Amino acid sequence: MTLKIKTMFKKSQLFISLIAFTCTNYFVQAQQNVTIPIETAKNSLVLQTDKDNRLGIVHFGKKLLKTSDNALISQELRYNDSNAGIYNSPYTPSGTWNLVEPAIQITHADGNSSLELKYVSHQTIKIDDNVTQTNILLKDPNYPVEVTLCYKVYAKENVIEQWSLIKHQEKKNILMQKYASANMYFSADNYVLHHYHGGWAEEMKTEETLLTAGIKTLDSKLGTRANLFQPPTFMLSFDRQATEDEGKVMLGTLAWSGNFKIDFEVDSYHNLRLLAGINPHASEYSLAPNQEFKTPSFISTFSDNGKGEASRNMHNWARKYRILDGEGSRLTLLNNWEATYFDFDEQKLTGLFKDGKKLGVDLFLLDDGWFANKYPRNGDVAGLGDWQENRKKLPNGIGYLMKEATKAGIKFGIWVEPEMVNPKSELYEQHKDWVIREPERPEHYFRNQLPLDLSNPEVQDFVFGVLDNLFTKNPDLAFIKWDCNAVTYNAHSMYLQKQGLPQTHLYVEYVKGLYKVLERIRTKFPKVPMMLCSGGGGRVDYEALKYFTEFWLSDNTDPIERIFIQWENSYFYPAIAHCNHITDWSKVGLKFRTDVAMMGKMGYDIVVSQLTEKELEFSQKALENYKRINPVIWKGNLYRLQNPWEKPFASVNFCNENQDHAVMFNYLTTNRFDTGYNPMPIKLKGLSPTKKYSVKEINLFPGTTSTLKADLVYTGDYLMTIGINPELSGRRSSVILEFTEVK
Repeated sequence: MTLKIKTMFKKSQLFISLIAFTCTNYFVQAQQNVTIPIETAKNSLVLQTDKDNRLGIVHFGKKLLKTSDNALISQELRYNDSNAGIYNSPYTPSGTWNLVEPAIQITHADGNSSLELKYVSHQTIKIDDNVTQTNILLKDPNYPVEVTLCYKVYAKENVIEQWSLIKHQEKKNILMQKYASANMYFSADNYVLHHYHGGWAEEMKTEETLLTAGIKTLDSKLGTRANLFQPPTFMLSFDRQATEDEGKVMLGTLAWSGNFKIDFEVDSYHNLRLLAGINPHASEYSLAPNQEFKTPSFISTFSDNGKGEASRNMHNWARKYRILDGEGSRLTLLNNWEATYFDFDEQKLTGLFKDGKKLGVDLFLLDDGWFANKYPRNGDVAGLGDWQENRKKLPNGIGYLMKEATKAGIKFGIWVEPEMVNPKSELYEQHKDWVIREPERPEHYFRNQLPLDLSNPEVQDFVFGVLDNLFTKNPDLAFIKWDCNAVTYNAHSMYLQKQGLPQTHLYVEYVKGLYKVLERIRTKFPKVPMMLCSGGGGRVDYEALKYFTEFWLSDNTDPIERIFIQWENSYFYPAIAHCNHITDWSKVGLKFRTDVAMMGKMGYDIVVSQLTEKELEFSQKALENYKRINPVIWKGNLYRLQNPWEKPFASVNFCNENQDHAVMFNYLTTNRFDTGYNPMPIKLKGLSPTKKYSVKEINLFPGTTSTLKADLVYTGDYLMTIGINPELSGRRSSVILEFTEVK
C-alpha cells in the first residue's frame, strides 16, 4: 500500500470515528431525561421525560430534601408492559397507543382522530416571592397541535393550581371531544375517596369510597346550577383514611361554574389516575386555527399531616389569592325573606329597617319580589326578567328605600337573579330568542323559569345592565345577593344557531359569558360585597368566588343540619365566605341557632318584632360578641376537635396567627337520652403551649349562668394536652368559649 493510500485510509478511519463519536454523543444527549419539579414549601409533583421524549409523572407527595434526587426517581420504576409507559402521562392523548381514559381527545381537520404529545420545552416564571408558574410545552410530532400544561405554585400555602392551553395551526378547525384541566398520577397501597352528593336543602352529604379497579366518576350535566346533586370537590386519602391530624390526603376542586367531570381510574399496577375538567358530555368544541382554548383551573393541596392541615392550606390560599376581599371584613345583615316573602310594601320594609338598627346589624337586604309591573313578582311564577321596581309595592322606588335605610342608620342591599326569566314576563315576550329553549320541544321549567342564553353578547349586555342600572341609579347600594335557581333543560341557543356555531358549544360558552359579565361588573364596581347564591349551594367554586365575597351554603337553615353542612364546606372554603343566617326554619332555641350561625359570616332572617324581650337582649349582646371575635373566625386557623358524624356533638376552635385569641364552638347534635353529655374534656389545637389563657363562656342567654368557674386561666399546653369540658347537655346544647392570652 502506497503512502498516499495509507494516509487516505487513516483519514477515512478518523472521519468515521468522528462521525461515530458525534452520533454516540448525540444519542447520549437524547437519552438524558428532562426532570421538572413542581415544588411547594413541603410537597412536590415531579415530571420527567423518557427515552422517547414523552412526559410522565414520577412523584407526587412530600418534597425531597435534595432537588437533584428527583432525577433518580424513575430508575426505581419497573413497569414491564408497553402501554404502562403512558399510564403516568400528565396529559394522556387519545387515538395512538393509549389504552386508558384520555385527558384529551380530538379529531384533526383531515379527519384523523389520533394524537401524540411529546415534550418540547418548559420554563418557570417567578411571579413573586411566594408564587411561581411553570409552563410545559407539548407537541404532536406529525400535526401542528400543541398543549401547554400550566402549574401555578403557591409555595407557603402548599397549593397548586393547574390548567391547560390547547392550540393548533391546522388549515381548518379541529374538533375537541375531551379537554381536561388536570391529569394526575398517584401510587399508594389504597385510595379512599371522600366525596359529596345531595340536593336542595340536602347539600354536602358525604360518601367514602375505597377505589378499586375501574373508574369512579363525579360529574354534573345540569348546565347552570351545576353543584345541585354533586359538587366538584373531594378529599383523597392515600394508604388509609386520613384523620384530622394524621395521614396523607389531597383536597381537590375544579374552578368551573358549569358541567364538570372528575374521573378516578385505578390502573393495572394499582396506581391511580385522576382526570378533572369540563364535562365532555354534549360539549364537543370546534377550535379554529391559532385560537387558544384555556381549560378551567384544577386546584389542589396535599398534606401528610391529615385533613385539618390540608384544609388550612386551602383557607389561607383562598383568603389571600382567590375570594374577593378574602382578607377584608364583612357586613352583618338582616334579610326580609322569612319575615315577608313576596308580601311587602314600603311601610313594611321601612319598619324592618328600624328593627335591623335595633338589633344591631350593618345592612338590610331586600330579597325577591321587588320588581315587575305587567306581570308583578308576587310569587315565583312571573316577573323574572323585568327588572323595574314594582310601582304598587314600591311607588317611590329603590332610591326612597335607600334614603329611609340611611335615616334608620343601616346600609341597603338587594336581591337579583339576572340570568333567569319567567315565561310569564315582558322579557320573554319580547326576546324569546334570548332564552335557552329547544324550539321543537315543549318547554320544561325548573322553579317556573328558564335560563337566559349567556353565550349571546346581547344577553351579556342585558345581564350586566341589570346591575349597572341599579348601581347607577343608587350609587350607595351596599350589597348584592346574586341568585340562580334553575338548571338547564332542552339546551339550545338561537344565537349559536344564527352564528353557524355548533350547539355543543353552549354549555361552555354560557359559563364563559357569565364570567365576562362578572368581570365587567367587578371592573366598574370592584368593592361592593356580593353573595353567590343558587337556591343554596347549587353553584359555588373558586372561579366564581373571584367575583363574590361570600356564598350561601344551603336554603336549609335548620341549625342541626347546618352543623353538618358547614362542617363539610369548611374543608374547602374558609369561614369568612360562609353565609350562615339565623332563621325561624327550626323550633330550636334562638341561642342554639345563633351559636351555629356565628361559626362563619353571620346574618339574620327573622322577624325582629316577634322576639321576646330576653331574645332581643340576647341577640344584641351576641352581635356585640360577634363583632369582637369575628376577626378570629374569619381570618384565624380552623381546628376540628370532634366530628359530629362520629359522636352526637361537634366541636371546633379557631385561633388567630398570634395565638393570643381563640374561640371554641361546641354543639349537641341530638337530644335523645341526653346523649350529648361528654364526661371527658376536649383538647384544643393551635394555641401556644407556653402562653396562659383566660377562659370565658359567651352568648349566655339572659337569666342563665355558666357552669364553668369564673376567672379560669390555663396554659396552652394544658388546654391542648388535657383539654376543657364545655359540659354539653340537654340544657346546655350549645356552648361558646373565648380564650384570651393573659400577659
